[in-house]
Amino acid sequence: MATNKSALIRYKTIDQCLQNRFRKWTLEDLIEKVSEALYEFEGITTGISKRTIQGDIQFMRSDKLGYNAPIVVLDRKFYTYSDADYSITQSPIKEEDVDKMKEIVSLLKQFNGFQYFDEMSELIAKLENNIYKSSKKTPNYIQFEDNKQLKGIDHLNGLYQAILHQKPLLIEYKSFKSIEAKKDIYHPYLLKEYRNRWFLICRNNKGKFLITLALDRIEAFYELDSKLFKPYEGVDFDTYFNECIGVTRSEKDRPQKIILKFNIRNAPYVLTKPLHHTQQVINEDENGLIVRIDVIPNFELEREILGFGENIEVLGPRNLKKAINQRILKMENQNEIKKTEE
Repeated sequence: MATNKSALIRYKTIDQCLQNRFRKWTLEDLIEKVSEALYEFEGITTGISKRTIQGDIQFMRSDKLGYNAPIVVLDRKFYTYSDADYSITQSPIKEEDVDKMKEIVSLLKQFNGFQYFDEMSELIAKLENNIYKSSKKTPNYIQFEDNKQLKGIDHLNGLYQAILHQKPLLIEYKSFKSIEAKKDIYHPYLLKEYRNRWFLICRNNKGKFLITLALDRIEAFYELDSKLFKPYEGVDFDTYFNECIGVTRSEKDRPQKIILKFNIRNAPYVLTKPLHHTQQVINEDENGLIVRIDVIPNFELEREILGFGENIEVLGPRNLKKAINQRILKMENQNEIKKTEE
């Protein structure tokens, strides 16, 4: 039979605890964490018994759900995984659970098209395709943008749960500029996707302003007590990124009027796929297309412009035009140097 929801919550909570190598976990600690999770997700106030947790550990060690979890006891007291990289989330899904997911997808499809489900069309199609591909060995009938080598996707659900339940996080983060990962406490507020890459919008425990962490640079994270969580006021996260392309901005940034000219060959592309929801057509004739977008100038906007190559011209503002010209000159100089070396 498919595992019930309460049991899955217990297994996942135990799994998250044992993945946290910064703490030694006694049986009593696991009981406490599981009891907290059951209260949080299911409203269960009776807690959980020692016998149930011991049974869960034995079940996770077994092959009944395909976990075969390498749970060991150190010093006859502390529970941990012998394999530091192990997680039950990497285990295969049983056939009866796949059947349950098919039922859920079927139910979701019935609501597809209703106002509150408009944004779920892509998700439903993706779920159905993946389920049938794994259960019936069918080929892909719909392909989504994907990057198999993209790191950090496995952090997505855990970070989402931390945001949902307002829990600060101890995050090990290694930026592109750092030699080693650094540990610090962050308060998470929003997950944002841009071009198939995910970012966490948060605030450092000692900082005042929002910062953006790339999920593929997060090496590990651990939940802390929700009592320590610091909410962020003054920003509507539903609209915070509406004024920019991508994820690079600060609270003080304000949109500017960006005027761009495209040649006649690229005009249809820009008309059918606007650069931003604020895009307005200023002029369209045999010489090309001039549009206006009201966005915050940032790295992603510059990259978008440079991606059009010789097919685009920045008409304004002057500072953006200057920045693009400087980057083009650097590219030319770099390529000239390489040609000379060859």
